[in-house]
Amino acid sequence: MSYTAMSEKPRPTSREKRSAALFSVLAALGITVLKFVTGLLTGSLGMLSEAAHSTVDLVAAGITLFSVQMADRPADDTHNYGHGKVESLSAFIECVLMLGSCIWIVTEAIRRITFRERLSLTPSIWPFAVLILAILVDYTRSRKLHKIANESASQALEADAIHFGTDIWSSLAVLIGLAAAFTGTHWNIRTLELADPIAALIVSGIILYVTWKLVRRTIDALLDATPKESREAMRKEFENDLKAINGVLAVNRLRTRQSGSDTFADLTLGLARNLTFQRTEQITREATAVVKRHLPRADVVVHTVPMAPGTESIHDRIRAVAARMNLTIHDVTVQRVGGHLQVEQHLEVDENMYLQQAHELATQLEAEIRREIPDVTSILTHIESEPATIEQPESQERDRQLEVRLRRAAATFPEILDIHDVIVTRMGAHLQVNCHCTLPDDLPMAKVHAIITALEGAFKLDAPEVDRLLIHPEPATDNKR
Repeated sequence: MSYTAMSEKPRPTSREKRSAALFSVLAALGITVLKFVTGLLTGSLGMLSEAAHSTVDLVAAGITLFSVQMADRPADDTHNYGHGKVESLSAFIECVLMLGSCIWIVTEAIRRITFRERLSLTPSIWPFAVLILAILVDYTRSRKLHKIANESASQALEADAIHFGTDIWSSLAVLIGLAAAFTGTHWNIRTLELADPIAALIVSGIILYVTWKLVRRTIDALLDATPKESREAMRKEFENDLKAINGVLAVNRLRTRQSGSDTFADLTLGLARNLTFQRTEQITREATAVVKRHLPRADVVVHTVPMAPGTESIHDRIRAVAARMNLTIHDVTVQRVGGHLQVEQHLEVDENMYLQQAHELATQLEAEIRREIPDVTSILTHIESEPATIEQPESQERDRQLEVRLRRAAATFPEILDIHDVIVTRMGAHLQVNCHCTLPDDLPMAKVHAIITALEGAFKLDAPEVDRLLIHPEPATDNKR
C-alpha cells in the first residue's frame, strides 16, 4: 500500500509574516497613545485600563515581531530543531505582562468602588471617537493576523490575533461604561458613576480569560505536549493507517511535538526481521507519507525494529538466527522425527579461517538456534570455506577453457546460432556453468527442450567436473549481441 503526502497551500514567506507583525506594532502604538491621552484628560479608569491593555498589546506585538524574525532562522549546530520555541517564549512573556496589567486594573477598580474615589469624569467626545477608531483598527489587524497565522501555523501571530480580537469586546465594554458614567454625571444618578470602574473590571476579566488560554497553549508548547492535531482519535487513525502498510507488524511508539510553526514526529515501527534493507526503506517512505497526510508540515523520523511475525516458518527462523549473528547459511533442511526437529545446514566461512574458529562459530550458531527453537534437538552443520572474491589467474584460465569446450559442444547442433554470457561459479567443491543460447524464433518448444537437454549431456561428457549446466534459451530477434 502506497501513500503520498497531501498537497498543501504555499506557506507565507518570512517577509509577509514580518510585515504583518510590523503593522501590528505600528497600529498598537498609535491606539495606545490615543487611549492614554484620552484617559488622562477624562480621568476614566476604564479608558486607562484600555490603555494599559493596549500597552500590553504593544509590548506583545514588539515581542512577536522579534520572535517571528528569530523563529524563521534555519536550524544550526546549536539549535538542531530550529528556533521555533522563540514564539512560545514570546507568548509566555505576553501572558506575564497581561497578568500584571490585570492586577493593576482590578486593584484600582476596587478602590474606586469601595472608597468612591475619582468617580467624576470630564465629559468629552474624544473617548468615544478613540474607542470607535480602536475597534475598527483592531478588527482589521485581527483578521489579517489570523489569516497569516493559520497559513503559517505561527503561534506568535495567532496570539496577537486573539489579543486584538478580544480588544474589540473590551473596547465595547469601556464604551458602554463611559456612556453610563457620563449619563450618571449629567443626570446626577450616583449609581451610574460606578459604571466606569465596573467596565474596567469587565476588561480585566476578558484579559484574564485570554491569558488563561494562552498560558495553557504556551505551557503545552514549552513542555513538548502532543499537539491537539495528533491527540485521541487522530492518534488512533495514525496507528491504523501505519499498520495498514504492508510489512508493518506493530507501531511501538508514536510521538509528536510542536516547535513554533514546525511539528516533529518520531515513530518506531516493528517490521518482519526477514525483510530486505530495500523493502525496509520503502516502508519508511510510506510511513513518512502517512504522517504527512495528517501533519503536512511535519519533520518525520522513522525508526524500525526487527520482529518475528506470527507466520514465520522454521526455515525463516533459522535464517534469522544466522543473520543476527552475521553468518551466511544455505541448503537448510528440517525433518520432524517423532516430536522433535532435526536440522541440516551449510555454513559458509572465510577460506582463511582456522578450523577451531570455524567450529566455534558453528557451535554458537547451533546453540542460538536451539534457544530460538526449543523443538530442535539435532543440528548437523556442514562447514564450507567461502572462496576469495578475486579469482586467481589459474582459476580464470580454467573458466576460459570450460567456455571453449561449451562452444565446441554447441557447434555440433546446427540449430544453435550463438552461445553468450557464459558464467562459471564455484561453491566449495561444486562447479556450475550458466549461459545464454540463441535459437531460431520459429523453433517449437519441444524441439528447444530436446536441443538444450542434448547440449547439457554432450558438455558434461566432455567436462565431467561440472556439476550443473544452466541454459537460458533466447529467440534470434531478442539477441542484443
